[in-house]
Amino acid sequence: MANWAQDAAANRGDLRVVSDRRDLSVVIPAFNEEGAVRETVARVRETLDALGVSFEIIVVNDGSTDRTLAEAQASGAEVIDQGANLGYGAALKAGILAGASEYVAILDADGTYPAESLPRMMEMARHGDMVVGDRGAAMSNVPLVRRPAKWVLNSLANFLADRKIPDLNSGLRVFRRSALTPFLRLLPDGFSFTTTITLCMICSGLRVQYLPIQYGQRVGQSKIRPKHFFMFILLVLRIVMLFQPLRIFLPLGAVLFALGSAKLIYDLTLMNVSETAIFGLLAALIIWSLGLIADMMSRLHLRP
Repeated sequence: MANWAQDAAANRGDLRVVSDRRDLSVVIPAFNEEGAVRETVARVRETLDALGVSFEIIVVNDGSTDRTLAEAQASGAEVIDQGANLGYGAALKAGILAGASEYVAILDADGTYPAESLPRMMEMARHGDMVVGDRGAAMSNVPLVRRPAKWVLNSLANFLADRKIPDLNSGLRVFRRSALTPFLRLLPDGFSFTTTITLCMICSGLRVQYLPIQYGQRVGQSKIRPKHFFMFILLVLRIVMLFQPLRIFLPLGAVLFALGSAKLIYDLTLMNVSETAIFGLLAALIIWSLGLIADMMSRLHLRP
């Protein structure tokens, strides 16, 4: 792993590790995670100490009402106290912006993600822009009542992104900072942070890799609520509209065109063309035209 540190320094144009710029910043958002945050920091530090790379661990206390802040401070990590519950994404953004490193890792504070996977993920990040810890299809810790909603969300994201996404919202990731920071202004303050950055990078054609991990039993209670599912669906549509609008407009127009054509053929057999057939065909043309305009605007807006 010493080679990884040298490569990271070489990417900066210098073969030595600069004292005020680390190789890796590990950002750990924490909201009412008093039972796991100190152990999470200890596992990250123990894992990274053996690698010979410079790193910093940043815990962002997102307005916890228990002893999370005190436990985080006792862990020896750098601690940012948000003062109020601003959201999972807001905590991540605060920690990312506070760090100074070539690479950024994010890790939940609830004990579910293995810090031991970070070395392999950092090695993979040398050849990519984002490496995601893939929790696997089984997701044994996900309650049965939430699995249908996750299947719908993942299926929609896969279709709209035109790619199989193994894990849409894993909370364990390693980023190349230069690839991550341009998207920070688009990322939401809530739980949909990880879903958004996944779609942003995939739809932008960046190099996204997945590493299978062992997803553990969380300490404490999950913060995800049923209402977040509908927020995730809306988010997927908005992100794809921003980066790949034709993935929405082309199928929608095709459905209207097929309905209008079928009605037109039926009407011709009766020698009487109806308004419904004309409306379907015109609506398809309008939808396709809007899609082409949206695609042009997207390309102009996102042009480097």
